[in-house]
Amino acid sequence: MIVVGLTGGIGSGKSTVAKAFHDAFGVPTYISDDEAKLLMVTSPEIKSELIILFGANAYQDNALNKPFISNAIFNNKDLLKQMNAIVHPRVSAHFKTWVNNQEAPYVLKESAILFESHADVLCNQIITVTLDKVTKMERLLKRDETTIEKIESIMKQQWTDAMRIAKSDYVIVNDTMAHMKQQVEDIHTTILNKIK
Repeated sequence: MIVVGLTGGIGSGKSTVAKAFHDAFGVPTYISDDEAKLLMVTSPEIKSELIILFGANAYQDNALNKPFISNAIFNNKDLLKQMNAIVHPRVSAHFKTWVNNQEAPYVLKESAILFESHADVLCNQIITVTLDKVTKMERLLKRDETTIEKIESIMKQQWTDAMRIAKSDYVIVNDTMAHMKQQVEDIHTTILNKIK
């Protein structure tokens, strides 16, 4: 089973690209952020460790208190690192189990922090999704209830596009839907040819 990592900065459109691979070619896709959020509410071990780290306010009505945690880790790299140390190993183990249950020629592992979390070691090939900063900002301000300051803070904690591209096998420029889908098709064909 070939594992293809799919990464890119916040607001680059990774999820849209992952959906294009899945919808057009049936590629099994693991969205790391979604799975992490799910594990944070379903895993008793993660829950208890996050409550120890953040306090009782980490959860409200059995749901993750996202605004509270987001504010707590905002500009606090140490707290973010501790949270990641709790969550990432569990997501990695969950991903390995998920892969073992797939039967496609290859799977996608979508993660904003593929390199930062060292999850790139699980991948045979890597795709980076890029988009200019102005468009990213516009999309994020529309999509999320956030501020430019918070977006900038997240961007500073992530690798730059140049750093990601240097360690990637493919790059998708996510400027228009048509262009993105064409690049997805080309990369899909290339990956299948390499597997053969």
